[in-house]
Amino acid sequence: MDSDADGARPVGSPAAGVVHRLSERHETLATVESLTGGLLAASIVEIAGVSGIFRGGLVVYATELKSRLAGVPEDLLADRGPVDPDVAVALAEGGRRRCGADWGLATTGVAGPEPQDGKPVGLVYVAVAGPSGTHVRQLDLDGGRDHIRSATVVEALRLLAARIDETDVAGSEAADPRAAGTAGGRTDAAGAGRR
Repeated sequence: MDSDADGARPVGSPAAGVVHRLSERHETLATVESLTGGLLAASIVEIAGVSGIFRGGLVVYATELKSRLAGVPEDLLADRGPVDPDVAVALAEGGRRRCGADWGLATTGVAGPEPQDGKPVGLVYVAVAGPSGTHVRQLDLDGGRDHIRSATVVEALRLLAARIDETDVAGSEAADPRAAGTAGGRTDAAGAGRR
């Protein structure tokens, strides 16, 4: 099992939890990956019963493919480069749209061994686009290339699980007239892990 941003091994499988929750909700998922190069999709499709929720994924390692296949605006990539929170959000939205899924989950960052375009090794963004809006999280990860990539997968799945939970809570509150106006989406830019 992969370790998370702090090097701990999560209890249970984050992918199994997400697959189970989406299956209960009759919702679908698509992935768009850069630095994880297919590891995120692979961790999801390892779970039995995934065919009911997983629409597919894009691996857009080359910068120009982020635009061509995932629909990231070319001017955004030109201005900021591929390792950027808004690029991560655009990847998640593009994957969701292109694959016809309820949720899109994306990864982009620098796994090393060298910095990229002035961005340090371990700087990663994971993003989710779904019914409750879009959310991005910055990760500042230590360790070697393999650890950075596997920790990114775990943290992306944790972000998705948290947003599914948030959608459940918002739905419950919306159903309760006493809770009107208490739910809402927000961008999560809090860092996870340590540099």
